[in-house]
Amino acid sequence: MIDLYVYYKVRSEDAAELAPRVRAMQLALTGAGSGALLQRRPETRGDGLETWMEVYPGVDAAFGTRVEQAVLDAGLAGLIQGPRRSEVFIDLLPGT
Repeated sequence: MIDLYVYYKVRSEDAAELAPRVRAMQLALTGAGSGALLQRRPETRGDGLETWMEVYPGVDAAFGTRVEQAVLDAGLAGLIQGPRRSEVFIDLLPGT
């Protein structure tokens, strides 16, 4: 299992529309109680862009592909500025 982190830029004026749509997508993908998070940096850049992050703990390696398809299916791309970038992390095992 992996932890998937997806980050991207959002215009401040689009935040109120995008947030509930991302949360609905996350719920559809992972179900209630999955631990999926939607976060943002505390500051807004001078150009009015916020950095957001979706966090999906304990998912399988193919989950990232499903997330990106869900973004397309939900029509979220028009509210996101630039690319969505993904990072994958795994837990450090004891003794590592």
